[in-house]
Amino acid sequence: MPRFIEAPAVVAAAGTKPKRIEEFAGRVNSGHTGVSVARMVSPSGWQEPGQRPEFEEITVVLRGMIRVEHDGGTLDVHAGQAVVVAPGEWIRYSTPGPEGAEYVAVCLPAFSPATVHRDG
Repeated sequence: MPRFIEAPAVVAAAGTKPKRIEEFAGRVNSGHTGVSVARMVSPSGWQEPGQRPEFEEITVVLRGMIRVEHDGGTLDVHAGQAVVVAPGEWIRYSTPGPEGAEYVAVCLPAFSPATVHRDG
């Protein structure tokens, strides 16, 4: 039988400004450990610490633009585009554009504060 998820769980976010994380499936809302799916809404000027996660992260931008800094440079990912980050890569996300961004992040296995490995 299909499992209905009535509403996401709002999860605390790291970063310089408040960002809304709504986890639909994952460790917090559904008990999934193999995958997490979350909708993010971040304001203009938001930036989180760099990180070197143990999980793969697929990010699909729905509105606005997210900037992804990595060891080899910077990617600007706009609405209708996506970025895939492999486990162990150093990255830092931000939303420097005037409208911020709305995006969906899928993590395999599920996001965990213990496996994200944020800088300092």
